[in-house]
This record gives sequence, C-alpha cells and structure tokens, in this order.
Amino acid sequence: MQKTIRILGTRGVPAAHGGFETFAEHLALYLVKQGWQVTVYCQEDGEGHVFEDSWQGVRRVRMPVATEGAAGTIVFDWKSTVHAAGESGLILTLGYNTAIFCVLYRLRGHKNLINMDGIEWHRQKWGAIAKLWFWMNDWAGCWLGNHLVADHPEIKNHLATRVSRDKITTIPYGADAVDHADISALTPYQLTPNRYAILIARAEPENSILEVVRAWSRRQRGMQLVVLGKYDPNHAYQRAVKEAASDEVRFIGAVYDKPTVAALRFHAQLYVHGHQVGGTNPSLVESLGAGNAVLAHDNPFNRWVVADGARYFKNEDECAAALDNLLDNDTEIANMKAASRSRFDAEFTWEKVLKEYEDLLLEWL
Repeated sequence: MQKTIRILGTRGVPAAHGGFETFAEHLALYLVKQGWQVTVYCQEDGEGHVFEDSWQGVRRVRMPVATEGAAGTIVFDWKSTVHAAGESGLILTLGYNTAIFCVLYRLRGHKNLINMDGIEWHRQKWGAIAKLWFWMNDWAGCWLGNHLVADHPEIKNHLATRVSRDKITTIPYGADAVDHADISALTPYQLTPNRYAILIARAEPENSILEVVRAWSRRQRGMQLVVLGKYDPNHAYQRAVKEAASDEVRFIGAVYDKPTVAALRFHAQLYVHGHQVGGTNPSLVESLGAGNAVLAHDNPFNRWVVADGARYFKNEDECAAALDNLLDNDTEIANMKAASRSRFDAEFTWEKVLKEYEDLLLEWL
C-alpha cells in the first residue's frame, strides 16, 4: 500500500512561525520514518515560479507569494490547494482559515482531513469582517472535510454542534520534554534560576497580560516576572501593559532561539498562562514538558490541559492572591512541577501524539 500525504495550512518546514509549523515539522519527519511519501507546501516571499526541493526526506513544494500579510496567506492557500488538488494521495489541512477552498478536493474526490484549530472568530483582536470570514470557514471546514481533528475536547464539543461527533477525533498538540537546560542562557538576561516567573504570549487582551502584570506589581515580590514578546509603544494595549509594570517586571522582547526559550522556561519558578480562548495551547504544553509549575487563567481549555496540578485565576484579584500564596511556598511549587511533568508524560509526548495521527491517517488511505 502506497502511503502518500500532502500537508497544507502552514508556512512550511522547517518550523519558524509557531505551533502549527512545529507540529507539521514533527509529523512530516515522523511519517517519513514510517515509510510515507510526504509533501509539505511552503510559502516563499516574492515573485517567481513554483519550485520543489527535498528536506530530510520531505518533498517541499515552494510557492512564491508577492502579497504580504493576511491577503498573502489567502493567496498562498489558494495556490497550494489548486496544486494539491491536481495530485493523488491523502490530504491533511492544518487550520480552517481558508477551508472554503477545500471544495476543490470534494469535487475531485480527494480525502481531506482538517485540523480545525481553535475558535478563531471568538478572538477579541479580529474585527467584524474577519470574524465573519473565520465563522464562515469554520462551517465550511466542518462540511467539506472528510474527517476533522480537534486538538481539545472543548473544540470537539464545539464542532459537534455542526457535525456528528463520529466525524471528529481529538488529538492534542505535543512538545519536547526538557530534562535539562544550559544555565548560561540566562546570563544575558541577568536571571537567577528559580528566582523569576515567566510569561510567554502575544500581547493581546484575551491573554490576560495586563491583569497579570497589575497583579504582580501590586507589591514587591522579591523576584522578577519575565515577559517575552514584542511591545509597541504606539499600540494602546501594549503601552498600557508596560505602564502598569513595577520595576520587578522585565520585558525582554521576542526570543526566537529555541534552546534559549527552553532554558528560560526550565529554570523559571513559575509559568503564568493567561490565555482565555483556544484549544490546546502549544506554549502551555511546552511548559508542562519543561516541568513548570503553572498558574493559568481559569477556563475549560486550560483546565483540561494542566488538570489538577495547576493553580488558576479568573481575574486580577485572584491572580494577585495566587501569587501571594505561591511565590514563597517551595513545597507547593515542587508539587506543582511534579504534577505538570506527570500530566505531560501521560498526554502530550510527541511519540503519543504522532502515533495517534498516523493511526488516524491510515484509516483514511
């Protein structure tokens, strides 16, 4: 049996742009080792003809796109869909942002599995037109996909309002286990192991960053809150976050070097996760893999991922109270770290996640 698959919906491999790209890289390499012929569509900046190459056994179809931003992503998705529809083999589409294009696969009889990602049209950052686009494509993905993958039980519950639950399989994201990390990675930031907490998130209201920074800054903590990400002084929300910060809050900018981020996580006393919406958040899973004690926003998405081993907050006051109770409680922190790693080992290792994907794909060959 010829095992052939085309993976669409990311900017390509190797990963450089976030959770979906990281997953696509891991899955592609895993499937190659299992004897699959794997094609990944990759977006290139600029003009020119489509070209191909090979990367670690993965066939890459590289699509130049001159248009920038979201419009460029739509152009890339359309060109990739047309190209993939002209070939044979199973299709895995990561994300539903342009799911309406998948009608081409239906018309040509291709089997297409769609990872439906999060509930994008719930996010505060989008305007009315963008929310309508995402909502329409959410429905389109449900109808046009032969089978759907949800990364979280709550996402499956959402999708089940549109299609039968039998059409949906729940498989979360994975992450690498971090058992040790180079302590010298902390030196440029003048950080001491276990004497800081870390927050890694886009600077958007739905990620509760302002509430966390205000809670941290209510009094002296005796340690630092290290915040990763870009903060533009001309952006009202991002400016408000920085203005609310005490001198114990450090904004170190965006950090793209993976070993450095892993070290910053591993040596932190606490990981603070304020995301209010979404499915299985890759950053949260990575914190479990690093054995972080987790203080998270209290919602069904985060509670399923971290389970009983985390502490939770719903607002600024609850966050401040949790910090008051946790930061000097070494025993509680140690218990939370052990619980995080146990949860990771049970649900989120790449070995488990990738095998579940392959088992599902084999059902559709």
